[in-house]
Amino acid sequence: MLDFALRVGFEARLCREYRPQTKGKVESGVKYVRYNMWPSIRFTDDADLNGQALEWCEVVANARIHGTTNRVPWEALAEERPRLGRLPDRARLAPYLRQDRKVSRDGFVSWEGSHYGVHWKWVETTVQVGERQGTVEVWAGDERIAVHPRAQQPKQRFILPGQWSGLPRGDNRPRREAVAVQIPAGEVERRSLDVYELVAGGVA
Repeated sequence: MLDFALRVGFEARLCREYRPQTKGKVESGVKYVRYNMWPSIRFTDDADLNGQALEWCEVVANARIHGTTNRVPWEALAEERPRLGRLPDRARLAPYLRQDRKVSRDGFVSWEGSHYGVHWKWVETTVQVGERQGTVEVWAGDERIAVHPRAQQPKQRFILPGQWSGLPRGDNRPRREAVAVQIPAGEVERRSLDVYELVAGGVA
């Protein structure tokens, strides 16, 4: 958290212990959108939905009197804007916008329902995945190890060129073939029935 604050350029101020009134209020922004905009929305595609959502924010959400601050959000923003600093460029923020993923045994990472290949040497390691300008990037620390186009639908699979190059083919030493061996049974002595009668007390 401290590293992120220093990189972005803000100061984190800790609240006093056991003093909840000193903490900022967290509001149900998602719930407000779900129950106010979403029920009446009709759209044809993502672009249409985003356009209507932006218009709703400008005309409704940010033009109303806010229930907590009792101020119009657009007016509050205009007042605070001169004191706001610029965000750092995306390259500085990129490491914080990625998520950890474990590379599967067949050399893929899962992201948003699709699978993206990396070189086989990263199998079963943890890497970082993020999106940038319509692509999906896979990083191992500071090294970018794969770039793929972002999937347009779920369950797509992208193979990295040379993904399995140099992969050992396994143990090439000759192996002994498994062979079943039949063990001959021991021979049983055959005797005349007269012998058994004699042992039993009969007359031979």
